[in-house]
Amino acid sequence: MNILQIATLNRPIRKDIGYGPIETVIYNLDKGLHELGYRSIVACSGDSSVVGEQFTTLDKSFSEYWSNDTRLQRKNMKKHLTISLNRARKGDIDIIHIHDAIMMEYIFKGITGVPVPIVMTLHVPAQEKGPFQKWNKSLHSASAAYFVPISEYQRKQHHDLVNGQDVIHHGIDLIDYPFDKKSKKSNYLFSIGRITPDKGTEQAIEVARKSGSRLIIAGKVQNKEKDRQFYKKIKKSIDLTVDTQDSFHENDQNRYYEQVMKPILDSDDQIIYIGEVNAAQKKLWYHDALATLFPIQWGEPFGLVLIESMACGTPVLAFNQGSVPEILIDGKTGFIVDTVDEMAEAVKNIKIINPEDCRNHIQDNFSIRRMAEKYAELYQLILKERGLCQKISL
Repeated sequence: MNILQIATLNRPIRKDIGYGPIETVIYNLDKGLHELGYRSIVACSGDSSVVGEQFTTLDKSFSEYWSNDTRLQRKNMKKHLTISLNRARKGDIDIIHIHDAIMMEYIFKGITGVPVPIVMTLHVPAQEKGPFQKWNKSLHSASAAYFVPISEYQRKQHHDLVNGQDVIHHGIDLIDYPFDKKSKKSNYLFSIGRITPDKGTEQAIEVARKSGSRLIIAGKVQNKEKDRQFYKKIKKSIDLTVDTQDSFHENDQNRYYEQVMKPILDSDDQIIYIGEVNAAQKKLWYHDALATLFPIQWGEPFGLVLIESMACGTPVLAFNQGSVPEILIDGKTGFIVDTVDEMAEAVKNIKIINPEDCRNHIQDNFSIRRMAEKYAELYQLILKERGLCQKISL
């Protein structure tokens, strides 16, 4: 079975990116499918580096995860999609897997035909599902488009979507996440994500103040007026700001700890903002943290932060929003609470959580192998139902 993933263009598809949740999922799925023995091809930008086969459509990604919707970006996205679909027409591709709602919208507007069935992962939250409602007017149950929710919470939000499939949770490669059951946690809380009201950065600071804990905040302030104003608001609550992104390379963990992490942790500052961190850096911060805070202010469809933290043996304190109850086991891999006061109180009990339980939970339920197996089963089911040689029509 040959799968062509049409990647997003916001960031390159590679192992070491900082913020790029959808791109991380694409990389992990490609690796998982490849390790299962399937032919995985990723149509992506030239600055990517995938495990399977790389099919380059554009030289570079957009580099900015969010930016203004420009004519040039639309042009490049259409070019990327057209080249990708032309690759699928060569006759060796069985399934196309797409991750971008705008690209799917282009397909439904009739820009170009589709030679094989399409699976689309529903990364978008419910409030952005307008295009899906439009598609339902023209879609029917025999359509060659299949939509995969990433949580039960999201599936319920998209309950009326034609050809909605069973939930497939995201998965990560535990080999890449440091874990030592004998290691001693440092006495700090960790918060990572976009610096925006939805992610609860302000509430994380409040939890740290109320519990008397040190808080390390990592994340990017995106080029949005709302986010810039929010950062300006919370900046007065931050005691120390350190730019750490360029001071560490993947194979130089000891130097990063000694020159960056240790001085920060030896300081007397309580609330510390370290900016955007890359993949290797965030794993070290996860690993050493007493707990990761996840006080989200909206119904997030899936939180990679949750499974990344638990993979390092670090429990999570999270608000009961979105998919959190599906991913976190209350009282075993962290605590699910409703208020800032409850989260601050839960900090006192965090040491009763066994790090091995956190790690094992991810191994059993959120590995890239498990994710890839479920997608492979879906691909095979679709091909069996439609017939390998059946002509496809949306």
